[in-house]
Amino acid sequence: MKKLTHILLTSLLLFGSVACAAKTSTSSPDSVTDSDRNLTESGAEMNQDDASSESRKRQLDSDIRSREQRNDITGGDTIRADGDLQSEVRSKLEANLPASELTVEAEDGAVAIAGTVVAQDQLSKIEPLAREIKGVKSVTVNAKVVPAAEP
Repeated sequence: MKKLTHILLTSLLLFGSVACAAKTSTSSPDSVTDSDRNLTESGAEMNQDDASSESRKRQLDSDIRSREQRNDITGGDTIRADGDLQSEVRSKLEANLPASELTVEAEDGAVAIAGTVVAQDQLSKIEPLAREIKGVKSVTVNAKVVPAAEP
């Protein structure tokens, strides 16, 4: 029964992580090499509102709880699938840098983050936040500060 529960939970989480894009907003760059975009003030406000909405907070909390449960079942090991790392880092950044437009890619524990943030203090938070995720071995930040422009 324990193995069946593990298999079902892992399958569900794998499906969920594959179905999710590793972007902090819909207007984020499509890849870590496409980061020359300007964020408008209204776009930053929309991202902020979306990230701070009650339903989004509940979704992020649910994601965090399910990851913690999976880690407890698997023993909390640090060997993680690339999709899991992308999803966890993206969620962490989205929750803590809500006005940003960032894209996250992960491969073998190496995480690359690109896009734009609206302030220097947000840029300086990216690497420490990403390193908080278990399994992240290195972080490359190719994001830049682009103050929100008037619409």
